[in-house]
Amino acid sequence: MALKEQISDEMKAALLGGNRFVGETLRNLKAAILNEEVAQGKRDEGLSDADIEKVIAREAKKRIESAKVYRDNSRPELAEPEEQELAILQQYLPKQMTEDELRAIVKEKIAELGATSPVMMGQVIGAVKQAAGNTADGAVVAQIVKQELN
Repeated sequence: MALKEQISDEMKAALLGGNRFVGETLRNLKAAILNEEVAQGKRDEGLSDADIEKVIAREAKKRIESAKVYRDNSRPELAEPEEQELAILQQYLPKQMTEDELRAIVKEKIAELGATSPVMMGQVIGAVKQAAGNTADGAVVAQIVKQELN
């Protein structure tokens, strides 16, 4: 089953089952996916599962950032719903690579590209992201590449 259909079916089940929080979270995710389809001009054919995973990852990142801001400003009552939404969204993301797995890919790409200085950091990050896909957080990739090139 396509990821978009799975999200839609689980949203309906949650709303019919009386779980409004999960249902509303998935409804918001569907809206974000629709916005991305319209933005890319793919409203009729829809996005691929990989593109949908990118949308989910972006939405998850928003929840992480919001929760951090709320926690930093002593507002745990506002951070908790963001963290609950994050937990729901993470169910639809592929398992994230560990730092060690990422470091191995980074070292491999540095060797492939012959990168010796931070000047080539962008090229290495691009190659690693292409290899890792949606299973790696871009910020973690950038941090590891920076460490390895310095």
